[in-house]
Amino acid sequence: MGTGIDYGEFDEGRHVNYWKLDRTLQRELRRVTDTETYDWAEPRLTEFGELIGHTVADNADYVDDHGPELETYDKYGDVKNAVRYPAEQLESDELVYEAGIVADAFEAPPGRDEPMPISHFLAMLHLLCYADAGFGCPVAMTAGAALVLERFDDGDLEPYYRGLVSRDYDGLIEGAMFLTEEQGGSDVGANETTARYDETAGCWRLTGEKWFCSNVDAEGTLALARTADAPAGTEGLSMFLVPHSDPDDGVMTKGDRRAFEGAPPGDAVNDQRYRRLKDKLGTIAVPTGEVEFEDTKAFLVGETEAGFEQMTEMLNLERLANAAASCGVMGRALLESRVQAATREAFGKTVDEFPLMREDLVDMTVDYEAATAYVHEVGRLFSERERARRNDRESDDADDTYRLLRLLIPIAKLRTGRMAVDTASYAMEIQGGNGYVDDFVTNRLLRDAQVLPIWEGTENVLSLDAIRAMEREDAHEPFTRVVEERLEAVTHPALADAADTVADEYEELAGALIALAGEDSEYAQLSAKRLAHYVFEVFTAALLLEEAQTSLENGDGRTAMVARRFVTTELETREARGITGGDRFVLEAFEPIVHHAPVDPDDLSQTVTADD
Repeated sequence: MGTGIDYGEFDEGRHVNYWKLDRTLQRELRRVTDTETYDWAEPRLTEFGELIGHTVADNADYVDDHGPELETYDKYGDVKNAVRYPAEQLESDELVYEAGIVADAFEAPPGRDEPMPISHFLAMLHLLCYADAGFGCPVAMTAGAALVLERFDDGDLEPYYRGLVSRDYDGLIEGAMFLTEEQGGSDVGANETTARYDETAGCWRLTGEKWFCSNVDAEGTLALARTADAPAGTEGLSMFLVPHSDPDDGVMTKGDRRAFEGAPPGDAVNDQRYRRLKDKLGTIAVPTGEVEFEDTKAFLVGETEAGFEQMTEMLNLERLANAAASCGVMGRALLESRVQAATREAFGKTVDEFPLMREDLVDMTVDYEAATAYVHEVGRLFSERERARRNDRESDDADDTYRLLRLLIPIAKLRTGRMAVDTASYAMEIQGGNGYVDDFVTNRLLRDAQVLPIWEGTENVLSLDAIRAMEREDAHEPFTRVVEERLEAVTHPALADAADTVADEYEELAGALIALAGEDSEYAQLSAKRLAHYVFEVFTAALLLEEAQTSLENGDGRTAMVARRFVTTELETREARGITGGDRFVLEAFEPIVHHAPVDPDDLSQTVTADD
């Protein structure tokens, strides 16, 4: 049945293989992909976990202290727009992209007849963000830009698409998404950037300012602008691809850029100005700046006034990638905490022998398992939809999947971003004073995590998006079917009490949905955040119980312990907050949950009886 992991053999959560140590991610990827796909991916993820745990983890710490620097002008005062990167970051860039993190999900990798599912991309991004959530941002935007061009471009931008999905670094271009304007923020419809067609140059020209531009010098940036006479609001927005270089000279790839002695000369770059880089709390690896478009050359993506729809498709992947990044931060924070607790001694014991620390580590682990299960289940649904679209197999099932994704994706990002902040914060506390200083990685994990609830929409914006998905697209219909099917599949006696609790809460949630449908818009908005979290908790509980049922049938009760604890902490109301109940579950479940020790189902049944 296997053995648990001895975290006492490590000094810290680096110079290890993140894939090999993350049995939760292994389990989820095995669940959401077919056997042949998993067998192909597993050795590559092993290599990738080794790369991230060593080279990239070391480079990330250096980059955090020596981040990118912007030179807007050259010595003659001409626009230069040069971002200087440390060599360590460039090394990580080349190694990670050439490992296929973006390419494999769009173009069949060597040895396969078709691309890998988006689930594979999310797993690699999850592992990358163990080391550097800042680097995860340009990777996610490169994938998002590739998705937009794959879906909406009529072929004119094929060279840019080929660069976005290149697995050869010299042929690669990175993507970005410049949406935010100072006066608009989350109100994208308030954007003021304009676009006019230049007949002589054979391209569009953009004029305006973008306020929060991550990966500022990406070779292929997507931006929204309004053409002449277009309607106000989101309906009038069009999507444009803005090259970093002068497009008259063709696509400038990474190889082209490093062929110059230093930065490309001013006459080789596009007509725009990178005003400054933001002085940010974290995610130092990704340069985020302010950009002024001044008759900047650009290419229309697809149809005019379809930009908001195209942006939504990109945001779906971006938000899911953000959630995977959150899981990566949580995974690293949890690993550092497990190692610290297993090696740090106080009062003659390692600190993981104390009951309060055991409870903390159990609950941190359960949070991580819940977030990872939810995100990769949504990744499975996203992968299925993309496979159906690529193969022209649209159907009623595909429509249900899309409606379900419209509900689950904003909630994935909403909940996991907050969980990443909380987990990183407590991981810092477990390290003690060391965790608060720059020499230890928990300092950076917390600073990086803090942006995850902000990128791609705040918690309030995402909550309202979930409400809209139910009001306009009846997304609650496929949601209720999925939850009911999962609960019906849970039959093991060891899961009975937890399943009953989830069933009761599901009925309460269904009642809440009906009640909100009869309320005015203002009250519905007021309730949106509570509803979104409720959806996450019920959906995740049903998912974990279904996984626990399968694990029990295969002879292991560990996942049942995880599911039971999640239900207890998130959905049960305990008398006197559980103090008077005599519950010692976390003490009995510490080794299985935290160290991944296997559990005999018969022992689990006895534990459940004792707890009840």
